Amino acid sequence: MVQFAHTHPDTDSSSHLHTVAMKPFFGLQFLLFTALLPACIPTPAPMVAVPTTQFLESLFTAPASIPSSTPEITLALPSETPTQLIATETPLPFPTATINVMQLFFPTVIPAEGTEYRPPLYPTPWALSPFDHFYFAAPIAATYPGDPVWDYRYGGIFFGPDVIHSGIDLPAPRGAEVLAAGPGTVVWAGIGLFSSSSNDLNDPYGLAVAIRHDFGYKDQPLYTVYAHMEKVLVIVGQWVNTGDVVGKVGDTGVSTGPHLHFEVRLGENAFLMTRNPELWVSPPQGYGVLVGRVMTTYGQRLDSYEIQLKSLDTGKYYLVKTYGALVANSDSYYNENVVLGDLRAGVYELSIPYGLYKQVNIQILPGQITYFSFYGYNGYDFTLPPNPETGMP
Repeated sequence: MVQFAHTHPDTDSSSHLHTVAMKPFFGLQFLLFTALLPACIPTPAPMVAVPTTQFLESLFTAPASIPSSTPEITLALPSETPTQLIATETPLPFPTATINVMQLFFPTVIPAEGTEYRPPLYPTPWALSPFDHFYFAAPIAATYPGDPVWDYRYGGIFFGPDVIHSGIDLPAPRGAEVLAAGPGTVVWAGIGLFSSSSNDLNDPYGLAVAIRHDFGYKDQPLYTVYAHMEKVLVIVGQWVNTGDVVGKVGDTGVSTGPHLHFEVRLGENAFLMTRNPELWVSPPQGYGVLVGRVMTTYGQRLDSYEIQLKSLDTGKYYLVKTYGALVANSDSYYNENVVLGDLRAGVYELSIPYGLYKQVNIQILPGQITYFSFYGYNGYDFTLPPNPETGMP
């Protein structure tokens, strides 16, 4: 199995140092439509290491009866008269009952000069907790910065109350290879993924690929989406393995610069069914993921709320917002509204402005998720969510 990785400086946590102090705080996107979705301080509890099971590994084994390669087919975006592209899926019906408005905008993404190679990812599937699901490899090779554009993450709202981002944007130059994040069958290849029309030259995804994976999660199918490509190199029905090239990075569709828009969808191949990809892509070795639920003193979610993270080892700052109030779906276990992945292992200072700035030191551990809850004036809680089966932590 081919694996690729990410570059970012900071990781998961198990032990947390708690300090509270006063300190100053500081702080496109694939915009979705308007849609409504459902949306004391115990000592930290260490994460329990649960080895990846043979059962999970078996889910990632390619079917022996299906060939892993087919002749390369290139789909290019038509420039004048619409033409019928040869590879499109019979579109799944979108749940339009909750859709009123959709706005779309994608950022200009230019890779930084002199970016370093990312370290290799942990093997997939990867899970040190029974409720983690790092099933996917990076869809961009390690020669490019693999972390999402810092200010345009999943669930972000930047251009108005009805503008939300349903995936992550990965910087890479035009023509860079786009890689399958896991084994599965191509169910969409070409233009029209959003509009369900292969003749829609204005489809916001541009040239896109969707893969239904050979494995699912909690009896639900998993899909990944790769958008804004310059070329599509697979066809519907083709089986691909992790790391197979499915296309080339471009800026087709609603985009202001070359980059890869990447989504994870659970249950249906529909944009209302997205989940935060940073909870599904295996982190680089030596890196972890910060996951949080940021609320008021009375337990109401704080939407589009800025939080600040500073590495005490490197001095690097991160500024990230919680999910917007629209169609950003939380994980069924963590019920989070903020995720910051690709964090190098080490100690960080987390600051949330609520009345006065509230700060706490946390430790990110490699290959793990560091989880926290914030309850306004009641401060931080590092207790993991209860086991949904037992009701116990």
